Amino acid sequence: MVSTACLCPFSSGTPPSQPVGWNMEADPGTGACLSFKIRKFAGEQKAFSLFPGFFYVILNFRKDCESAKHGTILIFNDIKEDFMQKGKIIKGIGGFYYVHTRDNVIYECRAKGIFRKNGIKPLVGDDVGIEILDEKEKTGNLMEILPRKNTLIRPAVANVDQALVIFAVNRPKPNFNLLDHFLVMMEYQKVKTVICFNKEDLSTKEELEELQRIYAGCESQVLFVSAGQEKGMEAVHEILKGKTTTVAGPSGVGKSTLINRICPQASMETGEISRKIDRGKHTTRHSELFYVEEDTYLMDKPGFSSLMLPEMEKEDLQNYFPDFTPFEPFCRFQGCLHDKEPDCGIKEALAEGKISERRYQSYLEMLEELKDRRKY
Repeated sequence: MVSTACLCPFSSGTPPSQPVGWNMEADPGTGACLSFKIRKFAGEQKAFSLFPGFFYVILNFRKDCESAKHGTILIFNDIKEDFMQKGKIIKGIGGFYYVHTRDNVIYECRAKGIFRKNGIKPLVGDDVGIEILDEKEKTGNLMEILPRKNTLIRPAVANVDQALVIFAVNRPKPNFNLLDHFLVMMEYQKVKTVICFNKEDLSTKEELEELQRIYAGCESQVLFVSAGQEKGMEAVHEILKGKTTTVAGPSGVGKSTLINRICPQASMETGEISRKIDRGKHTTRHSELFYVEEDTYLMDKPGFSSLMLPEMEKEDLQNYFPDFTPFEPFCRFQGCLHDKEPDCGIKEALAEGKISERRYQSYLEMLEELKDRRKY
C-alpha cells in the first residue's frame, strides 16, 4: 500500500505557515519517498535526502505509514550512507562517466548540471557519490565529487598515489631522456615514481647494475622484472597494493603484458565499457583506470612518445633532480645552473662519479629546452 506525503523544503529552522510543496509517494514498508526515506533510530524519527542541508516537513502521511507523524520536522543531513553509492570514476568519454563501485559494479553516469554551472569537471580517479537510476541497465547520475588529494595535468587524473614508469632493459634500449622527462614531470607534481625495467631476461648482470647505478640517487625505487616470464610480478603487485597508480611507458617495452599479468580483467573491463558506448576498444585513447583489487587501481597513461616539460623557470629545473641536491651547496655561485659556471659542485660530483653522466646529460638537454622556450 502507498501513502502520500506533501513535502516542503526550507532553509531555516522555521517552516512556512502555508507550506507549498509537492506530492510524493512513500512505501509504508520501507518509508522510501522517491528521493528520501524515513528511518527509526531508537524511536526517533530521522530522514535522509538527496539535498543535504535542507529541512523538510512531513505534512500528511496517512496512518498506514507509521514511520512518520503528521507535522514532524525532519533534518536531512547526510545521504552518503543511505542513498548514494560510493565509487571511483574509471573512464570518462562523450559526457558519460563510468563509475566502479565498492560492489564491483560499473555504472554509466551523467554528471548533474550543477558541476558544469560551478566550473567543476569530473576527472578519471575522482571518488564520487552516484544516484542509481536503473539497476538493470546500470545507469545513474553523478551527484557528488569527494575532495581530491591531488590532480595531475598530463594525464588529467585525480587522486594518484604513485606512478609506475616502464622501460625495457633491451629491445628496445631505454630512452633515458624520455625517462628523465617523466621523472621531472612527476617530481613537479609531487607524485612518487617507481621505475620498472622490463625484459630482465634479455639483459646481462652488468647492464642491470649500470641501470641501478644511474638512478641510485633519484629517490625512485628501481625494479627489474620479466613480465613475459612472470618474473618479479609479486614485487610489483606489492608496490601497487592499496594505491591508485598511473602506468606509463613507450611502445614495445611490454607495458600491456605487465598490466595484463597484474590485472587480467583489464581487457574484459575495456570490452564492457566499449559495448556500453558502442565503440571499438581502440577507437580513441583516453585515460582509464583498471580495478585490481580492493582500493587498488591502475591507470594506463595514453601517449608517451614525447613529453614536454611543465612551465617552470630554467633556474628551477635542478630542484627536480633529487640526485643533485646533496652537491648544490658546493657551488661557488648562488643560482648556479651547473652548465658553464666554474667551481660547480654538481660538475665536481660528476667528475668523481657521484652523479650519473646520463642523468647530467638529460639535465643539460632539458635546460636547453627551457632556454629555447623563453626565446619564443
